[in-house]
Amino acid sequence: MRTQEMALITRDAVLLPDGRLEIRIVGPAFLKMIADVLKGKYPLAFGMLLPNGRPPCYPNATQCEIIDFNLLNDESLGIVLEGKQRVKVLSAAQKRDGVWIARTLPCHNWCEEPIKGEFELISAALEQFYEVNPDLFGLYSNLHLDDATWVSQRWLEVLPLYSKDKQVLMNQPDCHKTMNFVLELIKSHVD
Repeated sequence: MRTQEMALITRDAVLLPDGRLEIRIVGPAFLKMIADVLKGKYPLAFGMLLPNGRPPCYPNATQCEIIDFNLLNDESLGIVLEGKQRVKVLSAAQKRDGVWIARTLPCHNWCEEPIKGEFELISAALEQFYEVNPDLFGLYSNLHLDDATWVSQRWLEVLPLYSKDKQVLMNQPDCHKTMNFVLELIKSHVD
């Protein structure tokens, strides 16, 4: 596998393959970076913010695409990102304008697999979560509630966990530990 330079956006959030996230872009340097990404100068990576870190994110990041954008009321740019491919951030350099460029290495995405048995509860709970959070639900044209990987990754994106705990689950070779974690969490709140 070959390394690749990518423009890097960091936030205190997680974006995984097939996930969607809307963020706000402010300032001329970051608007120019988005323009460069849209022109094909760089691919774009999204990483979970690591305060005072060098690079400024955890090593696990996601290559993503800009699938929509709009001008917000405060004249900033709102963009919707869609995760495509897991990547590892090997290093990053900050340009004079504050924009980060990262050297990344592609990683394996989790494979699709069907949800079976008691794990269907996780899928049903995610569907209910989206019903009460219409802004998140509105980002998706299709919910893949029968795919354990898709459901697990969406839970990792929305659960309020410590960053280091999310990183442990994201570093697993498949979605099984996340599925077990979420199932136990749901069961603990049902009893």
